Amino acid sequence: MSDLIWLSDRQMKRIEPYFPLSHGIARVDDRRVLSGIIFVIRNGLRWRDVPSDYGPHKTIYNRFIRWSRLGVFNRILAELGGMAGTPDQVMIDATHLKAHRTAAILLKKGLFPDVSDAQKVA
Repeated sequence: MSDLIWLSDRQMKRIEPYFPLSHGIARVDDRRVLSGIIFVIRNGLRWRDVPSDYGPHKTIYNRFIRWSRLGVFNRILAELGGMAGTPDQVMIDATHLKAHRTAAILLKKGLFPDVSDAQKVA
């Protein structure tokens, strides 16, 4: 059994409308690269530690950076979150994480999800 994460056809069909158009040269397999991005983020890995099944780590990293700056992931998450409707339950996580002081620069560079547009919970 493999521990790799692969997006299904149904999942890809839901998020494809939010992908930026390719200019000139066709992009490499979106499913493979996005599955690699999810794998790295989910497991807290360095980009260079991504399994080779997902392709070159540099390609995965570059796509993540480029699409983060374009706001592609923000639009996908906002749309998918809006489809769910009003939640029946709200979960609170009491995990405490200590971040290095340089982590604050990620928000300024646009590499962190935009939390300012999130709905306010009363």
